[in-house]
Amino acid sequence: MNHSTSAKDWSASLYLKFEKERSRPSRDLLAQVPLDNPHRVVDLGCGPGNSTAILRDRYPAATLSGIDSSPDMLNKARATLPSIPFHQADLTTYHPTDAVDLFFSNAVFQWLPESDRIPTIKRLLQSQAPGAVFALQVPDNFHEPSHAAMRETAETGPWAATLRPLQPARGLMPSPQVLYDALKPLCAHVDLWHSHYYHVLQDHGAVVEWVKGTGLRPFIDPLSEGQRREFLEVYLGKLRQLYPRSVDGRVILRYPRLFVVATRA
Repeated sequence: MNHSTSAKDWSASLYLKFEKERSRPSRDLLAQVPLDNPHRVVDLGCGPGNSTAILRDRYPAATLSGIDSSPDMLNKARATLPSIPFHQADLTTYHPTDAVDLFFSNAVFQWLPESDRIPTIKRLLQSQAPGAVFALQVPDNFHEPSHAAMRETAETGPWAATLRPLQPARGLMPSPQVLYDALKPLCAHVDLWHSHYYHVLQDHGAVVEWVKGTGLRPFIDPLSEGQRREFLEVYLGKLRQLYPRSVDGRVILRYPRLFVVATRA
């Protein structure tokens, strides 16, 4: 994770409540990486190491490392994968010390300020040799009901004045067209696609637990304990109106993601 605007650290345990679902996009992204034997692989925003483990399994002979801005995430990654070096770093200022054959990024770039996203990708791509790959995946759910309800709850509750000046300016991810036009001058090939995941969760409370580990954090971290509890109650009520229960009582959370695999020219 890379979220320098948050004063609080990430929670690896909360993030890993849905480890299987959160790891699946990493596998789907890696399946499209056209490299058989990369020498050096860096997991950008490695989180608790779940994506790093997938990279290790695919490329056991590679020199593999991970970077993240969260101490808690890094502690979990180091405990899980003690043989792999993990370093604390901010993506906007990170510079590799050696040539990297594969930069791999799972659900990180959405946390960077919008003005830093494409410049950071291009800067890292420019450090790579011809044939090297930059692969990334990001949630693309700004307009999903779950995320629209976060913003609506923040704007209409008694905490609105507290949250308004603190909310980071995170809007939509760049469109596939914008990404392609920005990256293609540096690349021999740019592959882009969307996938819509449908996560079958236990109930509406499980939807709250899912987003508490990621997208909901900027809204609840600045609040007092009492306000946080009230915010979550209001938000849960909105989710109950927006998401129907399935025949078995479960709730389906649609989760769009954008994928990019860029091969350096």
